[in-house]
Formats: sequence, C-alpha cells, structure tokens
Amino acid sequence: MNTSSKRLITAAKVGSLSFATHASETGLPYASTRFLPVDEGHIAYDDTGGSGPLVLAVPGMGDLRSEYRALRPLLQQAGYRVVTMDVRGHGDTTARWRDYSAHAVGRDALALIDHLNAGPAVILGNSFAAGSALWAAHDAPTKVRAVVLLGPVVRDGQPSWFAKTAVAVGFAGPWRVPFWLAFWNSLFPSQKPEDHAEAKAALAANLREPGRMEALRMMIGLSKADTAAIVEQSRVPALVVMGTKDPDFPDPVVEARWLACALGSIPLIVEGAGHYPHLEMPERVAPALLSFLARIGTK
Repeated sequence: MNTSSKRLITAAKVGSLSFATHASETGLPYASTRFLPVDEGHIAYDDTGGSGPLVLAVPGMGDLRSEYRALRPLLQQAGYRVVTMDVRGHGDTTARWRDYSAHAVGRDALALIDHLNAGPAVILGNSFAAGSALWAAHDAPTKVRAVVLLGPVVRDGQPSWFAKTAVAVGFAGPWRVPFWLAFWNSLFPSQKPEDHAEAKAALAANLREPGRMEALRMMIGLSKADTAAIVEQSRVPALVVMGTKDPDFPDPVVEARWLACALGSIPLIVEGAGHYPHLEMPERVAPALLSFLARIGTK
C-alpha cells in the first residue's frame, strides 16, 4: 500500500456527532485496503463493514478516496456502512486501463456493489464521478437507491483558449505533477482542511507513480456528452451539492440549479465553498446529507 492509502481524518463536529483526527480516537478501526478484480485491472477500496445501509463514495479525477475523510466517520457513526473506492488510474487502483470514462467507473461501482452483496447503495460522486453515479443508476436502477452529486461535472463546458493552452502545456513536461497540484490547491478557495498538507503530499506521491498522470490526462480529455444525455432520464432520488466559488464553472449556482431541476430536486448551495464542499465545509454539507438519507428511507 502506498502513502496515498492513508486515511486522513479531519477533526470536526456536526451536531452531536464528532469525528476525530485518528481512527483510534473514534474507536472505529479501519480495515486494510481491499481489491476487486474487474476487466484488465483491480479496484482498490476500503469498507467500514457492518450491516447498515451501504454508502459508496467515489472520488473525482486527480484525487484519492481519502477525499471523503470528513464524511466517512460521520456516516459510520450514524449507522451506515461506508465504502470508498479509488477510481481507475488513481490511488491503489490499477493505473493503466483502456477506458477511463465516467461510464466505466460507474460499471466499477456496480461491480463493487455486487461483490459486497449489500445493495441497493447510495452513491456519492465528486466532480466527474458524479457522472459515474448517474451512469450506475442508469444501468442498474435497482442497485442504486440514490445519488449525491458533489461539485458535479456532468456536461462539457466551453474552456477558453487560455485554459486549453494551460492544460496542454501543464501536462507536457516534468512539471506536470506540480501543475496539477497547484490547480488542485485552488479548488479550496475559502479554507483548507487541517490535514491539507498531508493530503497534498499523499496525492503528489501517488501521481508520481508510473501511469498515474497519463490516466489523468486521458480523463481530462474525455467528452461528457454521453453523461449529459442521460441526466434527464434519471429516476433515482438525487442531492446536488455545489460551492458558490467552484472554479470549474463560470456560474456554479446556475449549473447546480440546472442539474437539480433536471433531476427533480433542490440543490444545496454552499456559500464560499469550492469544488470540494464536503471537505472544505463538512459542517454545512453533513447535516443536509444525513437529512437527505433520512428522507429517502435508507433505514
């Protein structure tokens, strides 16, 4: 297991529930990384275990499953079985695949739900993985109870010539890991988690492994038109969470309202948060998430 597999837990409190800096402080031990063989590789995941309703959390591109470190212990304390997985090309999952699409990652999520024999699941998806959650629900609606879309990127934008040039240059040389980390750092515009430096070091170490940056570059270049085409077909309950300062969108609030309307829901707009509202401001996101889970009858 590499350094990217560390469980990074931020001290925080939400209502009467708290989650601490180390597993030993919560009394909830972590299981070791597990692997599920699929297609030409394996998917890495961890599992809190238990008999509670399954919540499967999928990170966005260019990040690790530890991005759910602020929500994971809270959900576990609330009685949920929480599984977090590394997507194709990232973390402890196999680096090289023929297909890095959101749809492919959605199939991996379904394979993991089947393997655990614990569905239906609520799938949390951040950034491009919001599309993976929608694809899983589209392909197997009986296996997906609901989706929670965090900073969701589910359709193609219109990047400026400067943005296109910056990406092309940024991925062209030995500076590509620092280039991505600088961008990743900008996704937390208001405040960074207390363990941000440790998380950044773990991400940097992972991205320097063979094949990781190539996988990220492939993901960035993929069109999301196929995902956009299925949005209005979704029939599972959905919660859309968007930060008002998410730099991935010209107007994050407009994007959140469009997606929530298409899914028949009302978005949670997190004032001041960036692309990781669940990590930057978990005290705002967690109560809404738990309320959503209660409304859809997960227990």
